[in-house]
Amino acid sequence: MIRVASYNVHKCLGMDRRRQPDRIVSVLASLDADIVALQEVDHRLGGRPAALPASMIAAHTDLSPLPYALGPLSLGWHGQTILVRRSLNVSAIRRLELPGLEPRGAILAEVETPQGPIRVVGAHLGLIRRYRLMQFAAIRAALSRRTPMPTAILGDFNDWSKRGSGEILGTGYRMHVPGPSFPAPRPVGALDRILVGDGLHLMDAGVHATAPARIASDHLPIWANLRLDGG
Repeated sequence: MIRVASYNVHKCLGMDRRRQPDRIVSVLASLDADIVALQEVDHRLGGRPAALPASMIAAHTDLSPLPYALGPLSLGWHGQTILVRRSLNVSAIRRLELPGLEPRGAILAEVETPQGPIRVVGAHLGLIRRYRLMQFAAIRAALSRRTPMPTAILGDFNDWSKRGSGEILGTGYRMHVPGPSFPAPRPVGALDRILVGDGLHLMDAGVHATAPARIASDHLPIWANLRLDGG
């Protein structure tokens, strides 16, 4: 079983308007996930310095951020990174440019697990449906150029609809909505979602609605337990 998770950390700005990355790290540790897609890990101004220190992640979790950052100050790329449990080997990472009104990107990691290889794509999609469809199409095109592999796409899809826009990826993917995750204190919007591709089976999923998570960010994390074919 592989546990994946997604968390928009809101630049570590909590619902009490305090910027405390240690609270985010505490929530990450309690998720006990093998692979975590993070959004909004960097500040947006200047050199985009990290809001979530890599040293704090290393000190308090069994996770390591993958090297998506283009400069020494940032933790991620377009504010995103993927954390992977240290016991797992990563065979490839990629940055995917996405179209839209504002700069957007997705990130990809291919990870070797005891059950077999898995590909995870982290995405923070646009606010407008038209651009979300274009962004899903760009992700689909990027995946079509890679070796087939069981793939999960997860992140903040910024989608308030019940159906979502993931159908553009084709019949090989199933959309799962673990539950309302925004705003964290009293969530009503299921903005954080996961698409599960062929070769993966979703065994369980949910929203990590603990008391610390309700104040650490404006989003709650989501998680999913996945089984690989033959795993």
